[in-house]
Amino acid sequence: MIDNNPTEALTGRISRPPSAALRELVLEPQFRYEADHLLAHYVQVEKVLLAEYRRLGVLDGVQVRSIAGALGDVIRDGLSADPVANLSDIALAIERHVTGRLDVPAWHVDRSRNDLQATVQLMFGRDQALHVMADMLSCASAAQRLAARYTGDIMPGFTHLQAAQVITPGFFVSAISAHLLHTIRRMVATYDVVNLCPLGSGALAGQELGWDRDRMAGLLAFAGPQPHALVGVASRGWLLEIAAECSTFAVGLSRLLTDLMTWAGSEHGLVELPDELAGISSAMPQKKNYPVLERIRGRTAHLTSWYADVATAQRNTPYSNTVEVSKESSAQLGTALGTLRSLLRLFTEVLDETVFRTEHGRLRCDEEYLGGFSLANRLTLDQQVPWRDAQVIAGRYVVAALDAGLGAGSVDGSLLGAIAAAHGHAITGAGQLLRDAFDPQAELRRRRSRGSAHPGEVSRLLAAQESEHTQLTNEISARRAALDAMPARIDRVLTSVHGVMPGTRPGEWP
Repeated sequence: MIDNNPTEALTGRISRPPSAALRELVLEPQFRYEADHLLAHYVQVEKVLLAEYRRLGVLDGVQVRSIAGALGDVIRDGLSADPVANLSDIALAIERHVTGRLDVPAWHVDRSRNDLQATVQLMFGRDQALHVMADMLSCASAAQRLAARYTGDIMPGFTHLQAAQVITPGFFVSAISAHLLHTIRRMVATYDVVNLCPLGSGALAGQELGWDRDRMAGLLAFAGPQPHALVGVASRGWLLEIAAECSTFAVGLSRLLTDLMTWAGSEHGLVELPDELAGISSAMPQKKNYPVLERIRGRTAHLTSWYADVATAQRNTPYSNTVEVSKESSAQLGTALGTLRSLLRLFTEVLDETVFRTEHGRLRCDEEYLGGFSLANRLTLDQQVPWRDAQVIAGRYVVAALDAGLGAGSVDGSLLGAIAAAHGHAITGAGQLLRDAFDPQAELRRRRSRGSAHPGEVSRLLAAQESEHTQLTNEISARRAALDAMPARIDRVLTSVHGVMPGTRPGEWP
């Protein structure tokens, strides 16, 4: 005799619904998350499976039309986490939504939640990744606009937190653009590598019916099916790869932000933001703080933590479908990418509103002995002083000049000549050597190598970045268009498939 327990209508193995604690702490939050973020993807996958049932001859046209209509009625507010009726599982809730209205015994035959959930999660992940890439493109545009305004204005560049050589704000900001574009390139490549459909992998070892996995993958805008059924349901490597790219980007961005934060401080006064992006001190009315930069840098930490979270949740787990991997390791996907999008939006606004205080940058360059490297070069190339000796002579001149109270703009050719002579070298035109070496504008113009801080080279870099930006925009737009066209394509197939006779060859299926 069969018990009429509603729970046993879903499974003959479990006779009781989930406990209150399990529902409250695990199942209901998971249900809400999937209803909010994954429901549309579940419905699209169910429609593709429905079309396959018709092609396989499992369902007829009338059944397909009826089920398609019921799936079209699935909405967020129409589903609830019922511990008895659906075990608080959204896939079972969708199934119950349909079977509660229709009597179609063969629907969901030869199916598993394992590949269904793996497919839906990947669909959500790739959609969110495209949003992130679009936001990065906007941020890169802002960086390029800012850099283009400051290709000829000088400021000190720093190594080891010490003023080192003459650069321009445009040179520095073009590095921000380069970092963004590099990340976008890698994320596009990652998107293409992971865009393989798990659907048809079944629970573990594939399925019994002749599912057309290539056709299902194409309808869902995947590049193709995941070739290996076990990989399809066991792996969430795509999640690790996306998290890794986000973490790597965050590390680099945090360093670039550190420079902006330092230069915006009162010790340097090189960067200023408008009042709309500033904060105050409650105790010190003279201060203008920039906590927005701290917020952005602080949020980069969450992205590195996210990668550690995903990796830790997956490591040492069995290579099969497990809730630990499929649900727990993916739990922060939406939150983490939402954090990344928020910091990108904030940083875009910061870049649009940043002002480099060029007069301060020029004064700092005039004050610092930033041409020591060039002085050593000239001693070797023009005066035939061996390179290591030239380095020593240049360094000792700076020390002696500082001891004498000379600024970088004041030169003492006799002092340089005496230091060179003490090292066994006679030099000529010492005064002109010093004026050329410690002229900041001349120092900038001396940079000739590709990728240097020379204004012309920065302009070339920016032109190349703009070209790459256009190419990446087109690539991302094409991938977004493929996802946007997916629902209509699936509905067209469902409409046309009603007249297709069972046994039609896959190449003849609409």
